[in-house]
Amino acid sequence: MLTLQARRFRCVTVPCERRIFTERFDDKILKPWARGTTRLDRIVHCLALALGGRPAVSFARRLSIPISNDTLLRAVRKRGSPIFSPPVIIGIDDWAWRRNHRYGTLICDLERRKTIALLPDREPATAEAWLNGQPQIAIVARDRGGGYALATQKALPDAIQVADRWHLMENASHAFLDAVRKSMRQIRSTIGAATINPALLTAEKL
Repeated sequence: MLTLQARRFRCVTVPCERRIFTERFDDKILKPWARGTTRLDRIVHCLALALGGRPAVSFARRLSIPISNDTLLRAVRKRGSPIFSPPVIIGIDDWAWRRNHRYGTLICDLERRKTIALLPDREPATAEAWLNGQPQIAIVARDRGGGYALATQKALPDAIQVADRWHLMENASHAFLDAVRKSMRQIRSTIGAATINPALLTAEKL
């Protein structure tokens, strides 16, 4: 790792109380009293957010940046949380803390394409409590289940609810496959084939 050297100056004026002065750099390069450059601090912060913990430490070593878990935590805490901008259009769906055992709720700001909240479960009451604190929300994209629909209706009665694109495509795909399976006899007679490769039935999926 390269080191940045700063010059130190001594004042020969007798009344001067400080006596020793250290060369200062622009804050974009090195902030006063910092032990690393601003660029290095940004790299460490990005690694901490993207990988976190041991994976970030291991990757940083490959970049010749010897850091510890504590350094990563300090980098994140020093910058604090980003400014929360109240969302207007959100997407809400469940996600698995542990598949088939525990699920939570994921809320995204669809305009900024950012995750803004992780709720501990997928109960309608939990989602409703969060939505109650965001009266400015105008559009909610969700799955076609009733839980989030009920929570949105209670908390944001004036908000527009829409089915999100992924669930629409997934449901359309299943509906298409069901229609094809129910009509296999007619399809075989039309194309004159005795057998059809089942793998071909999935070709409509996007």
